[in-house]
Amino acid sequence: MLVNTKEILLKAKEEQYAVAAFNVFNLETVQAAIRVAEQQQHPVIIALGERYFGTVDVEGFASLVRELAMKASIPVALHLDHAYEKESIVRAIRAGFTSVMYDGSKYEIEENTRRTKEIVEIAHMAGVSVEAEIGSVALGAFSDEEEGAGTLTDPIEAKKFVEETGVDFLAAAIGTVHGMYKGEPNIRLDLLDEIRNLVDIPLVLHGASGTPDEILREAVVRGICKVNVNTEVSLAATRHLAESFAQEERKNAHLSTIMADMQQAMETVMTKFVRLFMNK
Repeated sequence: MLVNTKEILLKAKEEQYAVAAFNVFNLETVQAAIRVAEQQQHPVIIALGERYFGTVDVEGFASLVRELAMKASIPVALHLDHAYEKESIVRAIRAGFTSVMYDGSKYEIEENTRRTKEIVEIAHMAGVSVEAEIGSVALGAFSDEEEGAGTLTDPIEAKKFVEETGVDFLAAAIGTVHGMYKGEPNIRLDLLDEIRNLVDIPLVLHGASGTPDEILREAVVRGICKVNVNTEVSLAATRHLAESFAQEERKNAHLSTIMADMQQAMETVMTKFVRLFMNK
């Protein structure tokens, strides 16, 4: 069933677990995410970034997810990830996305607040929930996200931002990166505690790939309700393809076989994350 992302995250907050938001790019990634979620009987969020609007038919993609979600035995949400343009957000809302992320983190806090509040007003009129971000996640290796400054979230600013904008969930920058870490991770769980004590809406962690399992588990215990996962899933797929084509007998394999095997490789990685976030 396709549901509002806020509904999924409020329950996660109440019951102290997290939900994976898997960035997806094609049919196989969507199928993998929903299949794993069904196997684990845990909700899942299908996330499409604004940066893929040039290569993905947004309306067709939303219809695809909606049809697969209707057949699923677990709650499925459709989320617009890292959108910078109001036009993209309006398009996603019209296409049937159940939540959108407006990323105004490149602006000063006053401007970010003003722009985010405008998006919240538009989305809430359509019954769509909104994620926003203050601070920013730095860019690691093997990521296709835009460069972030790596500025950590200020708890006092976060409290004021949430109160003034009315956002439904907030991405907290506590030291994770988009992609894989280029050095040792330095995750500020103490900062997460400070934010959690002042902000009473579901919190989001971007940058799960490469983050140690014990840190992810602890972040969930301390209040993270949604965790974005992208690069590790992408690497599982591309490395599987590279290894497959390196085998002589696989060079002339049918595309349908190659794609099915690639989906299985992604499911293995996705299963690891879903189990981590279930907090059991």
